[in-house]
Amino acid sequence: MKYIVPIVVILLCCVGCSLEKKGNLPLTTSRAVVTEDSKQCLECHTKKTPAIVASWRESDHAEASVGCYECHSAEDGEIDALDHFGNTVAVIVSPKDCGVCHSVETEQFLGSHHAKGGEVLGSLDNYLGEVVEGFGASVSGCQQCHGSIVEITDEGKFTAATWPNFGIGRVNPDGSAGSCSSCHSRHDFSIAQARSPETCGRCHLGPDHPQKEVYDESKHNIAYRSHIDEMNMDSASWVVGVDYSAAPTCATCHVSATPNQPKTHNIGLRLSWNIRAPVSFKTEDSDDKRKAMQEVCFNCHSPNYVENFYVQYDAGINLYNTKFAIPSKDIIDQLKEADKLDTTPFNEPLDWIYFYLWHHEGRRARNGIAMMGPDYVQWHGFYDIAERFYMELIPEAEHLMPGITGEILARPEHKWFTTELTPEEREEISNY
Repeated sequence: MKYIVPIVVILLCCVGCSLEKKGNLPLTTSRAVVTEDSKQCLECHTKKTPAIVASWRESDHAEASVGCYECHSAEDGEIDALDHFGNTVAVIVSPKDCGVCHSVETEQFLGSHHAKGGEVLGSLDNYLGEVVEGFGASVSGCQQCHGSIVEITDEGKFTAATWPNFGIGRVNPDGSAGSCSSCHSRHDFSIAQARSPETCGRCHLGPDHPQKEVYDESKHNIAYRSHIDEMNMDSASWVVGVDYSAAPTCATCHVSATPNQPKTHNIGLRLSWNIRAPVSFKTEDSDDKRKAMQEVCFNCHSPNYVENFYVQYDAGINLYNTKFAIPSKDIIDQLKEADKLDTTPFNEPLDWIYFYLWHHEGRRARNGIAMMGPDYVQWHGFYDIAERFYMELIPEAEHLMPGITGEILARPEHKWFTTELTPEEREEISNY
């Protein structure tokens, strides 16, 4: 059983090199008094891995006298336990270990979508990375954000196919899910780092999850970059409107405290729409989640501003759903039912066309709407969606099954594609 822990995943860097135990004699560091067990670790690793020790010495853990052994200790019989110069230790510090001290944060995290990130290993995305592209792409790409299922050889070593890995949904040898150090990097466990947009951008970046790029072009980031020295990022208390007011980061809106609600490690408690799925849908308890997010907004914006933003947000998501997402899915489903598409993913042009439409362009547009990134709504979003839908998906579907798109293209919002519009019809569509 490991003693304490607040953040995860670490190469074994902190466990003693002396075989002899001398009792709990304190060792005074620049900021802490540590136990004899951790003193043994420091005596060796100050020479072997000095950067790690230096990082730890500046951490809040060091100030609280939480040393190497308090986090890395293990009991005989644990699946990842190993003997290290007479001490039984484990390399990986898991959320289960962190939860010994940080029980509330751990419980919140384990209830979040982040902790379920490893479930991608059985998904269409993982098939694309592991099979279509190649397993090495999945190991060094997909799994480094989503997490691996960490495997141990008969010799007690981690397999290269699953370690090193600090994916947010990593499945650890002790059975727990997640990696606290995805956001609170070892060994300094900086709270300022976890509040930084760059930390979120390690994974939330790229063609299918461009939250960091969308944030970068938003007014929120302009304010953040202009006033970064006023953000009080390393404050123990970090309540928007109280401890800082210059700008929001990702953490401000999604997890950090406000005057009326506490911080949370459940990243989804303020998200009222699912904007990842092929067709967006309201999340469970969406009204409560929306109120929670709006309460964050009210610290900087007027009620009318916030209410109108959500009208625009809902309108954009509904536009994506009704004009493009639902018709595209209906076409794909009909083709499969008619045996015009087989069940093997990504072996036919339409598999790729549809995947791009919802997984790349569709997500970019929806994230752009949610986070006030106009370029991602338009040129990286709906423009690409429309081009993909009208110039690729429709022709390919018609090639496979003539007439399949006729009913869809006859709808008012698509009429422009087949028939020249009157001024009145154009006005009607512009109000769609």
